[in-house]
Amino acid sequence: MIAPHKTITARSCGTCTLCCRLPEIEEFDKPANIPCRHCMPGTGCAIYADRPSGCRDFFCLWMSDPDLPDEWEPAQSNLMICRHGQQMTVLVDPEHPDVWKAEPYASGLNAMAKKAATSGGYVIVFVGDEIVKIPPA
Repeated sequence: MIAPHKTITARSCGTCTLCCRLPEIEEFDKPANIPCRHCMPGTGCAIYADRPSGCRDFFCLWMSDPDLPDEWEPAQSNLMICRHGQQMTVLVDPEHPDVWKAEPYASGLNAMAKKAATSGGYVIVFVGDEIVKIPPA
């Protein structure tokens, strides 16, 4: 899993539970795009105090990167972004499959891909079963 990050104190998960739904969670044998059995939509984790380290240590990019504008908040954007080494992973809510192609997200993802490429990184978008690598234009 991802190394822990500090969160931005002015930001909170609020009612967002995309991290409980979009990614695969191995500790619970949970496939991607299916809500975790412990997720309480709009509320959070039913086992929050006892959640596994993979969940405890995870923070999406919006929670940990002050340079990511507020419109990228996952519950608002329907996108959840995280880093996996050189890979910037963008998980798209399958209920909003084209949101990543709309502004401000399309140009933002292109800018992220261009910046990532300068250090050997890249941006991958997951939309259901579709996987798209954003070219560093």
